[in-house]
Amino acid sequence: MSLLQLALIATIQGLTEWLPISSSGHVLLASDLFGVTGRDELLINAVSNLGTLAAMLIYFRKDVGLAIGGGFELLAAPVTRKPLSRGGRLAACVIVATPIALAAALIYEVALPESVQDMMRSVYTVAGATIVFGALLWWADVAGPRIRREEDMTLLHAVLIGATQAIAAIIPGTSRSGITMTAARALGYERTEAARIAMLIGAPILAAAGLYGAYGLLTPDPEAAGALTFMDGMIVAGIAFVTGLASIWFLMALLKRMSFLPFVLYRFLLGALLLLGSPLIGLF
Repeated sequence: MSLLQLALIATIQGLTEWLPISSSGHVLLASDLFGVTGRDELLINAVSNLGTLAAMLIYFRKDVGLAIGGGFELLAAPVTRKPLSRGGRLAACVIVATPIALAAALIYEVALPESVQDMMRSVYTVAGATIVFGALLWWADVAGPRIRREEDMTLLHAVLIGATQAIAAIIPGTSRSGITMTAARALGYERTEAARIAMLIGAPILAAAGLYGAYGLLTPDPEAAGALTFMDGMIVAGIAFVTGLASIWFLMALLKRMSFLPFVLYRFLLGALLLLGSPLIGLF
């Protein structure tokens, strides 16, 4: 795999990670286009998550600092018995939003046969998920008033939003950020708040995926031809960081001015091209 191909895939991952259009689906298609499969494809996706996670932590550094402080507040709560601050509630919401999706990702990696995984990663699965979950985002975005903010988030809402990540962990093309934004909009949150909540709640899953990728780079498979090196991983993470930061800025700026419709239309167009016979299909 050339450095240029590696850089292109990392760029695609960074640009699409936080947009509701499925980074895993785009990386899967790009990897197939360049002939990258198996372990290397998974590692590229996972290591890129470290870069995009760092981008999110920096962009939302005030919220992240608040949640970290809230985590210490949660640890002391049994002793202090004080009502939780906003930071404590945010930390609690991030914590309860994580287990279901993490369990689904582990089951997918450990329990599902490779034949099933290959089927789930087919171009037709990506196309179908792209269209179906794009339609759900459209419905959630336009169906009724949406005025809630992050301060209004309950533990139940956090569990429901976080649990949707389990679907994205199994079905490429769903979009982890997209389905969590869909859930947040369906529960009544403003557009920018839905995006911010989705990113904060998704941080632990991205961290887990990134650490999995880093572990894979540090423990190379001697039987894997053309296996990625640790330096390759650093390049991927760096590019994903820069493009991920730009992607977050673009998303938040756009949602202050308009709806999720551009992303919905993009998903419909991409899914239709894949299903109806775009030139890419012949390469799969």
